[in-house]
Amino acid sequence: MLVIALTMAGKSEEAKAAATGIIEAAEATHNPWALANALYTFGYVFSESDPPTALDALRRGLVIAHDSGSRLTESLIATMLARLETEHGDPLAALDYITSAVANFYDSGNIAYIQFALAILAVFFDRLGHLQPAATIAGYALNVPTTASFQLSTVIDHLRNVLGEETYESLAHKGKTMTASDIVAYAYDQIEQARAALTAVAE
Repeated sequence: MLVIALTMAGKSEEAKAAATGIIEAAEATHNPWALANALYTFGYVFSESDPPTALDALRRGLVIAHDSGSRLTESLIATMLARLETEHGDPLAALDYITSAVANFYDSGNIAYIQFALAILAVFFDRLGHLQPAATIAGYALNVPTTASFQLSTVIDHLRNVLGEETYESLAHKGKTMTASDIVAYAYDQIEQARAALTAVAE
């Protein structure tokens, strides 16, 4: 948590120093929960400076979390993997990861963490040029942690410029006033539309 807090505060060098040896220390415990969380933390702190290393750590952590039944850790890792795949990897994989995270958070009643996953989805849709769903989902996902962690403020600035202030505010207000079940259903629908479009391009 110290490493993550330092990262969110913009103290990346201090966070990296604090993360030194964290994986090895977790491996020594022979505790899969500890190791999966260490790999998540390592991937989180190095996601900006060394995406390939972060992806490797997160993919390993996802397997460990899944195999050991740690659904919260698995979902957090899936959220980070979606972010990195959106920026540096496979957009279809990003959709798979974000769908898994949203489903797990929603099914467990973890409404707060849904905002983290949906913030990543808003960033994804903005990059893809699906601006109206990006603005709608951003309206629901916007809070202080998501703004600090997932570049959501940058995306919102872009959406305001492209859509216009009035259109953006209308779409964001629509998202903000949705219930959790409504925004999740909307997200699933938009994910399937995006998946179909990406698959068609790939073919």
